[in-house]
Amino acid sequence: MIYSTTNILNFQPKGCHYLLNTDLAFSSISDLKKLISTKEISPVELVTVFVERIQKYNPKLNAFLAISSEKALLSAKKIESAILKNHPVGPLGGIPISIKDLELTDGIKTTMGSVVFKDRVPSENSIVVERLLRAGAIILGKTNTPEFGFLGHTKNLLGDDCRNPWDIELSSGGSSGGAASAVAAGLCTISTGSDGGGSTRIPASFCGVFGIKPTQGLVPSYSGTTSTPLVNLFSQAGPLARSVDDAEIMLKIISGFDKRDPNSLTSTTKEYFSTESSPIKDLRFAWTTNFDNSPISNEVKIKIHESIKIFEDLGAIGEEIEVRVGNLFEDFWGMFSACAYARLRPILEKSPHLLTDYARKYLQYGENFSGAQFAQALGKAKIMKNTFESIFTKKDFILTPTMAVTAFPAGKPPKIINGQHVNEFWGAFPFTYPVNVAGLPAVSIPCGFSDKGLPIGLQIIGNYRSEPALINISRAFERHGKYISRRPPDFE
Repeated sequence: MIYSTTNILNFQPKGCHYLLNTDLAFSSISDLKKLISTKEISPVELVTVFVERIQKYNPKLNAFLAISSEKALLSAKKIESAILKNHPVGPLGGIPISIKDLELTDGIKTTMGSVVFKDRVPSENSIVVERLLRAGAIILGKTNTPEFGFLGHTKNLLGDDCRNPWDIELSSGGSSGGAASAVAAGLCTISTGSDGGGSTRIPASFCGVFGIKPTQGLVPSYSGTTSTPLVNLFSQAGPLARSVDDAEIMLKIISGFDKRDPNSLTSTTKEYFSTESSPIKDLRFAWTTNFDNSPISNEVKIKIHESIKIFEDLGAIGEEIEVRVGNLFEDFWGMFSACAYARLRPILEKSPHLLTDYARKYLQYGENFSGAQFAQALGKAKIMKNTFESIFTKKDFILTPTMAVTAFPAGKPPKIINGQHVNEFWGAFPFTYPVNVAGLPAVSIPCGFSDKGLPIGLQIIGNYRSEPALINISRAFERHGKYISRRPPDFE
């Protein structure tokens, strides 16, 4: 469709023929950019496709906590105007995205999944949002998250649990559960997530999409001018996408040093993403289906072994290993909760009655985690880093399951996996948080489906600052397996 200034000003979103084209909702960034640049579709039309889908499907999924349709349409009109004037619009010019509700968004409600902030509308953007807007992205809204991102599944006091598009009785995972659900259901082209212990990879696995947890410091973190600056030990923003290519586009945009985060890596984006796709033949990889004999379901184990065979068929050389983590979770959780308490202490002191039970317990745990315990935990974290470093002296990447199970019923994480009792809090994701402790990059990529048609994720762990290689490896697997291209049947 060729559009003009008149079409922009007289745009009528209801009843247009393109709203019936669900293929647009599942198209890649590059394909949509071509359609926009050749004027076959306008950014306003594209935004409206997604707004209509959000209105139709979000009541079933609760993937969005805030929908900014009017603001998105205004942004789309500005992008259209720029295109008509042959002005550059950036690598995401006209692409509708969503933002996890832990990121500050100027003029769009930011709740952090908490009723404490249910009416907060910030006047500033996070660094990630700044960079995406500068790249021309159009924000459709804010995606659901557990309170302050504290759970591996998405529930809070703001409404119903976030649901999984493959089965709405099941969890979408967390804490980026809304982001993964929205991407999988075609409610946005791509979304931001963040991962402090698995919070991007967990929902990516459950919802059948691709998620990246970058090297610690690759993507800068900024909590706003009114927040106390704190060290960010574990959490990294990263994309949730329906393809490796789309994820790479976003990761390039949001990566790179920012002086507001002195811990961010100083390599420029251009320097960092300097490699091109290449064969993975003769690469060496390690693999395991358990950390310290952590149980996994049989259907997950089967798909992981099939994935190992795929990499071997592609010419890579695999070897099974053991990874010992001991009681690492207690140390990780203590450090994480202590840092959270340092930031959120006023809420615990003044408004504990407004918090979820899990958030209150989490902050109280951080309050009571002593300096001596923190120092000891840092020492154990170093041991975990050394464990991975010793593996990477001989191997190029590591394969594990992302999750021990497929998606569980909403709000009901498993207590027993394959006949063994597990910790209800973290037993479903024993493979993700050690990567955060080590500060390494890792992805979750779909590697198949269970007998019930539920996605299963493969975790690929890379060495420190190895995102280009990790993306290359993921792309090779994606092209062989074609699992990412599957759509949830009720959302096609």
